[in-house]
Amino acid sequence: MTAPLNPAETEEKVPPVGPYNMVVFDWDGTILDTTAAIVISIQYAAEKLGLPVPSTSVCRSVIGLGWRDAIRIVAPTCPPEEFQQFGAFYVERYKPEEPKVHLFEGIRALLEDLQKNGVTLAIATGKSRRGLNQVLEQTGIGPLFSETATADENPSKPDPAMLERIGLATGFTPEDTIMVGDTTHDLGMARAWGCRAIGVTYGAMTREMLAAEPSAAIVASVGELRKALGLD
Repeated sequence: MTAPLNPAETEEKVPPVGPYNMVVFDWDGTILDTTAAIVISIQYAAEKLGLPVPSTSVCRSVIGLGWRDAIRIVAPTCPPEEFQQFGAFYVERYKPEEPKVHLFEGIRALLEDLQKNGVTLAIATGKSRRGLNQVLEQTGIGPLFSETATADENPSKPDPAMLERIGLATGFTPEDTIMVGDTTHDLGMARAWGCRAIGVTYGAMTREMLAAEPSAAIVASVGELRKALGLD
C-alpha cells in the first residue's frame, strides 16, 4: 500500500515574488477561516427578512466587501431601511459560529516569521473596526500588525483607499508592498494602488475566479504562500 502523501509533498513549487518590505493581509478567508460561518449567516439574515436566500457562491463572492455593498449584491431587493436589521440577523446567526472559526493552519507561524525578518505587517479588511479589534484580541495576533484599515473607516474594496492609508502611515510605497487576499476585491484593490498581489485559493474564491485580476502568484495553501513570500 502506498503511504499517504504529506501535505508539504503535494504543494506546488512556487517561485518567490521578489523583494518587499511590507505585506498587507486581508482577514476573512486569508488569515481566519470564517468563510462557512459568513455564508450561513448571510443566508440566515435573508431568510429571516423574507428575502430570496442567496446561493453559497454569491455569498462567498461578497466576502471582503463593505457591509452595505455586500447586502446590495446578496439581497438586491432588500430596502436600505432594512440594512440595519439584516446586519442584526447576520450577527445573531454568526455569534454561535464564532467559537468554531480558527486561524488557518500555519498562518501564525508565517506572520511571526515575516516579522522576525523585519517585514512590516498590516491588515486591510471588509470587517468593521469593532469586529476586527475583537478578533485580533481573540486570536492574540494583534501585536504583529503595525497598521490596520477597515471598511467602516474607508471606502470598500476594490477602492485603493485602505492601501493608500496604510502606505501613508508606514511610509512604504506600492513598489515596497505585497497584498495577500482570497478574493478579486483584494487583488483589484492592489491593482488600483499599484502594488503586487498574491491570491490564495483556500478562502472564498477559486483559482479561476482570482485569475480575473492580475497577481504575482496564486497559491493553494499557507505552505505555498510561504514559498511565494520567499520564507521557504
